[in-house]
Amino acid sequence: MTVLVFLDTAFPDGRPADAGVPQLMINDLGVTRGDGIFESLLAVDSVPRKPHAHLDRLASSAQQLELDIPPRASWERAIATALRLHADAGDHGAVPGGRAAVKLVVTRGVEGAAAPTAWVQVTAAADAADQRTKGIKVLLLDRGYDSLAAARAPWLLLGAKTLSYAVNMAALRYARQNGADDAIFTSSDGKVLEGPTSTVVLARERGGVRTLVTPERKSGILAGTTQDALFRAAEAAGWELGYGPLVPEDLFAADGVWLASSIRLLVPVRSIDGRELAFSADLNAELAGLADTAL
Repeated sequence: MTVLVFLDTAFPDGRPADAGVPQLMINDLGVTRGDGIFESLLAVDSVPRKPHAHLDRLASSAQQLELDIPPRASWERAIATALRLHADAGDHGAVPGGRAAVKLVVTRGVEGAAAPTAWVQVTAAADAADQRTKGIKVLLLDRGYDSLAAARAPWLLLGAKTLSYAVNMAALRYARQNGADDAIFTSSDGKVLEGPTSTVVLARERGGVRTLVTPERKSGILAGTTQDALFRAAEAAGWELGYGPLVPEDLFAADGVWLASSIRLLVPVRSIDGRELAFSADLNAELAGLADTAL
């Protein structure tokens, strides 16, 4: 089932709505132009994971789009309301561990109006346990711009989590139509960027020093909340940290490569473009444990 709670100034804790009937105006700019932003976060047993990080990123995306959004406290109350309703409905145990996907959405609102449309949506999270254990196959796909485009062309909104996800979904369909499970974008000048819905992380050991590395954010990638949380936990556990730039050969030379995201958490990449990567079940379990406990 889906729980839907709109942020509404007349309802301090959010306004519950029936997800089974139409709720948006047909001329809402989120529908007609994809003009809006969103966040997806994990809740376990009705407790949201990393809510502050996601609300921080929502605010950052809103700033890039010059979009007025409800205050943080309103989001926190609406999230709590939605998770309570989801738990009351008995759907919170639909997947192992009582995992739920919480989506925060803001559009610029109805065309001609001054107020945004904002809501919280909660559904049972898809079970990705098999992928987290066995791993996935990935294709490298050219994103079509160079790694300096974000600084040169801020109107591209690179690094903002917008509703305009048609390209990301097309990349996933292309990967699956060609025998893979997911994709990693590269820039036109050969740098590793990110997955359509994830952040790239690699591990390597050199001279007894273990390091986790992720692509540099100035290349126009989305700041990864799960990657951030993993890096904090890994650093506390003795890992060194690195931030690109990375090229595809760095992935093939690594001791392991993962895609990090809020719902799936950490998924190991077993092959890229049909070429097998290094994989250690022990290392995967260690990093998965860090990701699963990082808040």
